[in-house]
Amino acid sequence: MSAAPDGPAVSPTAGRTPLITVLGASGFLGSAVAAMLARTPVRLRLVSRRAGSVPPGVAEVETRAADLTDPGNLRDALTGADAVVHLICHRTDSHAWRTGNDPMSERVNVGMVHDLINAVRGRAGGPPPVCLFIGSTSQVGLTSADCIDGTEPDRPASVYDRHKLLAEQALLSATAEGVLRAVSVRLPTVFGDCPVPTAVDRGVVTAMARRALAGEPLTVWRDGEIARDMLYVTDAARALVTALDHAGALAGRSWVVGTGQPTRLRDLFTSVAEIAAALTGGPPVPVVTVDPPAHATPPDFHSYTVDASAFRAVTGWTPDVPLRKGLERTVHGLAKDRREQLAGG
Repeated sequence: MSAAPDGPAVSPTAGRTPLITVLGASGFLGSAVAAMLARTPVRLRLVSRRAGSVPPGVAEVETRAADLTDPGNLRDALTGADAVVHLICHRTDSHAWRTGNDPMSERVNVGMVHDLINAVRGRAGGPPPVCLFIGSTSQVGLTSADCIDGTEPDRPASVYDRHKLLAEQALLSATAEGVLRAVSVRLPTVFGDCPVPTAVDRGVVTAMARRALAGEPLTVWRDGEIARDMLYVTDAARALVTALDHAGALAGRSWVVGTGQPTRLRDLFTSVAEIAAALTGGPPVPVVTVDPPAHATPPDFHSYTVDASAFRAVTGWTPDVPLRKGLERTVHGLAKDRREQLAGG
């Protein structure tokens, strides 16, 4: 990793190569972060519920499969780490994670963060470890502004966002105590093609792309005029790796990251349908309006974009992948997977 302007953020002990533990390394975003870190001269400990593959690169890589809801397993995963990237959250395929009906939600999304803090509290020798926490721009809740820059008061509207905020607050309090050095990076909607075969993106872009490739209509709530800030997965991963490089300047607060470009959901889904049609040879599937589900919250119907200028001023990060190119990569990747699955019987 490169050094931050104010000195190396991830400081090794006694001159050894820094050890970075990535929790949730086999997930959609986690595998992208692991792949980028593997290209840097660090030691990597990639931890997830199921054993992941070793990404190519110059890093020394260790993979572990562990149930991290066990505090002992989490403590073992953090042993000797100079930095930890916390990419674990509990989200099921249903809406239970939004409403709080899933009993594991609070345990994983909040309880594990307290376990992490307890695991590093009182560690002897060396500077406090860096903890990079991945939050969500939706933590802010319903705002009066169409563009958020991180200065807004947090009024989370869903159980998931309240859990994210509680976890973030615990880490920032631990930073004030000197237990660790936490940086929270709040991401908007992240999409893209899966970096490794075992990684699964359960986001809306992937869901709609799969429907389009199958010839099924795409559904949008109400009139589809709601706009979102869409961030391609490699840009999101690069923002997180860059945050590690600049943790010395970023620690102790949250930072919002995004493209600054609003995209209406109807336009987004129409583009997905067009790209899929070019691959299937048929006409684009229709984008139809449906009533929103009962678990929808007021922020779901509020358009917003992200002003990442504060994060950019410290790190120099900017997104590289335009929306259309990111959508093309996503749909093409899913189409390839679909062909291989059909060919395999």
